[in-house]
Amino acid sequence: MLVRFVKLVTVLVALCGTSAAQAPGGPLRLSLQDAIVRGLKANLGVLLADTRVAEARGTAQRRQSALFPRVRFDAPAAVQSRSLQAMGITVPGLPDVVGPFSTYEARVSAEQPVFDLAAVHSVRAARQSQSAAQFDYQDARDSVVRQIAALYLSAQSAHAQAVAAAVRVESAQALYQLASDQREAGVATGIDVLRSQVRLAGERQGLVQARNAASDALLALARNIGLSPGTAIELADPLSAAPVAVPTAEAALASALNGRQDYQSLLKQRDALAEQLRASRARLLPRLAASGNYGAIGRTLSNMNGTGAAQLSLSFTVFDRDRQGEQQEISARIQRVERQAADLKLGIEQDIRQALLRLESATEEVTVAVAGLDLARQELDLARLRFQSGVTNNIEVVNAQDSVARAQQNHILALTRHADARIVLARALGNTEATYSQYLGVH
Repeated sequence: MLVRFVKLVTVLVALCGTSAAQAPGGPLRLSLQDAIVRGLKANLGVLLADTRVAEARGTAQRRQSALFPRVRFDAPAAVQSRSLQAMGITVPGLPDVVGPFSTYEARVSAEQPVFDLAAVHSVRAARQSQSAAQFDYQDARDSVVRQIAALYLSAQSAHAQAVAAAVRVESAQALYQLASDQREAGVATGIDVLRSQVRLAGERQGLVQARNAASDALLALARNIGLSPGTAIELADPLSAAPVAVPTAEAALASALNGRQDYQSLLKQRDALAEQLRASRARLLPRLAASGNYGAIGRTLSNMNGTGAAQLSLSFTVFDRDRQGEQQEISARIQRVERQAADLKLGIEQDIRQALLRLESATEEVTVAVAGLDLARQELDLARLRFQSGVTNNIEVVNAQDSVARAQQNHILALTRHADARIVLARALGNTEATYSQYLGVH
C-alpha cells in the first residue's frame, strides 16, 4: 500500500539525518541546504562575478580620487653645470659654462579640484556600475541555487526510483515464492512459476538500471558542489510535495521586479550610462582648481630659503569634436539597455505565470498520483489473494504488479515535477538565495 511505500522511502533517506556530516569511513550525509552552501562556495561563475564586483569597486574609487586633493612631496638634490652661451647670456668676463654647482630642495605640492562637474558625473556613473556588478553577482548566486536545487532534485528522484525498484523486486520475489508454494500444493502450474521467474528477472534488471541512474545523479551533484566525484553521498532530504503559499500573478510580478537581480542590474546599467552622458555634456563646462606648493631651496643644506606659490586655475574646452561621437555611443547603449530591460520585464511576467501554472498542475498531479498508487496497491493485494486462494492464475498478479510499477513511476514523477515547479517559482520571483527555503521546504 501507499503508506508502506512512503514509509520505506522515508526510512531509507531519513537515516541520513538533516545535516551534512560524514562518519569516519562512511558516506557524506548531504541535505539540500548543505548542497547549496557548498555549491555557492565552489561555483566558478559566482567566483568570477565576485571579482567583477571588486573590479567595479576599484574603478569607483579611482574615479572618486579625482575629486580629492592630491599631495606630493619632492626632495631633489642635483649637481649641475650650465652653458650661459646656450641660454643666450653673453657677458664679458664670465665663462661660457658655469658650475658645477649643487642645489637642494624640499617641497610639498597640493592640488584640489574646486568645480569639475564632468568628474562628479563620472564618479556617479562608476558607483552605478558598481551596483550593477553587485546585482550581477547576486544573480549568479541565485542561478547557482536554482542549478544545485535541480541537481539535488534529480538525485532525489533517481534515488526514489531505485527505492521503488527495490520494492518491486521484493514483491516479485514474494510472488515467485508464492507460485512455488502453490505449485507444490498442486494449486498452481509450472507456467505460473516460470511467469513469476521472468517477472523477478525483469525487476532485478530494472533495479540495476535504477541504481546506476542514482549513482550518475550523485556524481553530477558532487561535481557541481566542489566535491570529488568519488565521494560517497547519502541524501538527507526525502522527495516530498511540501505545501507552498502561492501568490497571485499580479502580486508575484510586482515582487519579482524588485527581487530579480538581473532586471535590477539592467536598471543600474542604464543609470550608469545616463551619468556618463551627463559627464560627456559637462566636458564643455569650465573647471576650477586650486593648487599650491611650499618648500625650501638653496645651494647648500645649511642655507635654504623658503619659497611657495598659491594659485587658482580656470580652464574650459573651446572645441572638442570627440564629444559628439561619445554622446552618440552612450545614447545608443542606453537605448540598447532600455530595450533589454523592457524585454526582460515581459520575460519575468511569462516566467511567473508559467511557474504558477506549473505548480498548480503539479499539485493536482500529485493528488491524482497518490490516489492511483493506492488503488494499484489494493488491486495487487486482491490479485495476490485470489491467486493464493486458487481462484485464478498469477497473470492477474503480474498485471497488478505492472499497474503498481506504473503508479509508482507516476507518483515519483509527480513529486519531482512538484518540487521542480517550486524551484522554478522561487527563481522566477527573484531573491532566490534568501527565499528558497520557504519554497523548497528546507528548515
